[in-house]
Amino acid sequence: MKKEIYISESMGESRIAIIEDGTLIEVYVEKQDRHRMVGNIYKGQVENVLPGMQAAFVDIGYDINAFLPFSEIENPAYLADMDDRDRRSSNGQKGKKGNQNNRPRFQDNISVELKTGQDIYVQVIKEAFAGKGPRVTTEIALPGRLLVLVPNAKYIGISKKLWDKYERRRLKKIVSSLKDKEMGVIVRTVAEGKSEELIQNDFNMLVENWKKLQAKSDRAKGTALVYEDLETATSVIRDLFTPDIGKIVIDSKKLYRKLQSYLEDVSPNMANRLEYYKLKQPLFESMGVENELDNLLRPKVWLKSGAYLIIEKTEAMVVVDVNSGRFVGKKNHEENSLKINLETCKEVARQLRLRDLSGLVVIDFIDMREESNRRKVYYALRKELKKDRAKVAVSPISEFGLLEMTRQRIRLSLLDSMSEECPTCHGAGRIMSRETLITRIDYWLRRYKSKHRSLKLKLELHPEIAGFMKDNKKALRGLMWQNFTYISIEGNPKVARDEFRFLNTKNGEEEIEHVGVEHKHDHG
Repeated sequence: MKKEIYISESMGESRIAIIEDGTLIEVYVEKQDRHRMVGNIYKGQVENVLPGMQAAFVDIGYDINAFLPFSEIENPAYLADMDDRDRRSSNGQKGKKGNQNNRPRFQDNISVELKTGQDIYVQVIKEAFAGKGPRVTTEIALPGRLLVLVPNAKYIGISKKLWDKYERRRLKKIVSSLKDKEMGVIVRTVAEGKSEELIQNDFNMLVENWKKLQAKSDRAKGTALVYEDLETATSVIRDLFTPDIGKIVIDSKKLYRKLQSYLEDVSPNMANRLEYYKLKQPLFESMGVENELDNLLRPKVWLKSGAYLIIEKTEAMVVVDVNSGRFVGKKNHEENSLKINLETCKEVARQLRLRDLSGLVVIDFIDMREESNRRKVYYALRKELKKDRAKVAVSPISEFGLLEMTRQRIRLSLLDSMSEECPTCHGAGRIMSRETLITRIDYWLRRYKSKHRSLKLKLELHPEIAGFMKDNKKALRGLMWQNFTYISIEGNPKVARDEFRFLNTKNGEEEIEHVGVEHKHDHG
């Protein structure tokens, strides 16, 4: 399996594309003026504690208070409902299974010892989104290249992706000899086969970072950012630069030198896989990635068979509709449906990763009558989703042909990162029809004429709508006769397609009203 990473920097964005066997599988976009918050550690102050919501809000110096669910409070010092027996049992479970929790999970009602104004360390685990503040946890974790330091824990955890029991035993022995008894350590997948010296260097660097964090916190008054995680490009190298990555191509000399220096420190044997892109043609265009990015902003996704998907994102969920499209099968309906649905599984899993879609996902597969076929599709999707680094949960296909699943959200989706809300449709995705706009104009005229006696008005419209009105003479005459007012139509490119603007020609074309989607009231 051949993997390559391409990193492109421009004046507006940093973009990262991961290609596997010639196919784009992951994309990261970070705006230059807005760096990510995930991984950052803050010294915050508790603003509100709401037992009814089982959550607290923490001021971390951001525009919106951070959201701290009680289920994310892992530090026993902040928990009020754990007796000695609970603490012993949870610590015992943690030692055996590498569980990172300091208390039993799924408690219905968690009591906490938090007070308004109290200082507290929190780490961001989800970006702020849609008017909601960032989600935080009290389980602080400092990630390195080979290890993750968990200062408030005492366990040693080994990545589940490390299967060899002898390698697991070796790594655990190395870490046991290194770590402080008061600190927890998680061994990452990339530590496999690494020497004790490299592991020790990574551990020492993490401990040093933790000491710097504490010193910075002691100096800070009030809320403060005490640890800033690596920017997206460097964090991708840290987390994803495994031996199966053939090369990393970068078009920014500054970033190339920075990553080269980083790799020489943490993984010198892989530094030669970095390449600096010198050609004038943009990197993403030369690799064909730019066209794929444009397609990822569109709802329709074509499959090789001729079938297609419609992917719609709402605030609460993502809906995927599967359509047979141009597919012409040679078998019966059931077998044709199964073939399309199996092809869909692979593409849906890929699109979820590429677009970074999260939350509740509902997939409307083509109907299949046989339960065995529905199970085949369910297991095929589960298999494809195992490639995803985000946590997922999948339920079997229901009797209505719907499959429900959830996918962990960490960052903004690609759509939110690369696009903004349309100022005309305000997120609806559609604009008012010309006929409905004429009705709005008619209603406005009636209200206006009930209070004023103007006999002559000018109506400014978007040039296309103005042309439609001039051609539709019957509607225009109807407006004038019904309201006993002469109306002259004029096109104005500054007026949106679903807006209109009335001017009083008697007073030197003084504006009376400019009505848009958000502004539909009578001036008088």
